[in-house]
Amino acid sequence: MLNIALPKGRLGEKVYDMLERAGYSCDAIKENGRKLIFENPDLGVRYFWVKPSDVSIYVERGAADIGIAGKDILLEYTPDVYELLDLNIGKCRLAVAALCGFRDDGKKTLKVATKFVNVASKHYSSVSRDIDIIKLNGSIELAPILGLSDVIVDIVETGTTLKENNLEVIEDIVPVSARLIANKASFKFKTAEIEKLVDGVRSQIK
Repeated sequence: MLNIALPKGRLGEKVYDMLERAGYSCDAIKENGRKLIFENPDLGVRYFWVKPSDVSIYVERGAADIGIAGKDILLEYTPDVYELLDLNIGKCRLAVAALCGFRDDGKKTLKVATKFVNVASKHYSSVSRDIDIIKLNGSIELAPILGLSDVIVDIVETGTTLKENNLEVIEDIVPVSARLIANKASFKFKTAEIEKLVDGVRSQIK
């Protein structure tokens, strides 16, 4: 049985559609309800819905053989997993944003609000910029508006939320998309099954 961790939400549904087309269907997953685990014994596949930020933990710890995680999560938490495939969906970017017109003169410690603490630290370390990290878990756009931070490091998709709050991207850090990842031990012992699935998904990537 291949255990597959899917991220809850639209991304997970898109990925399931790809897996279904690749021959790994599980009709029960489309039923409305609160069930979290679905399996198709005939095809040897078991799916479960997981909070997107937790997928890599389930895979790294072996509760899932494979899973789908955003590159942002992989960069932030650096799980010990194999990254097998860029699915080319769920595309966005990690970027630095600030109030419109803000300019960093470099004279004082830069206050950075983010939930991507490691990504932000590595980014500013690479340019030798002294920063003060403020870890937030949501509504990060509020931080510069209320004077809590100078800038934010966050996921940007369309930029609409930034514009509506008088913020703008001042620097892109890295592009982000969904990645198919595998547990290292699972890949060793289920190589043929996992590679067959990867090939079926790869053929659909545009």
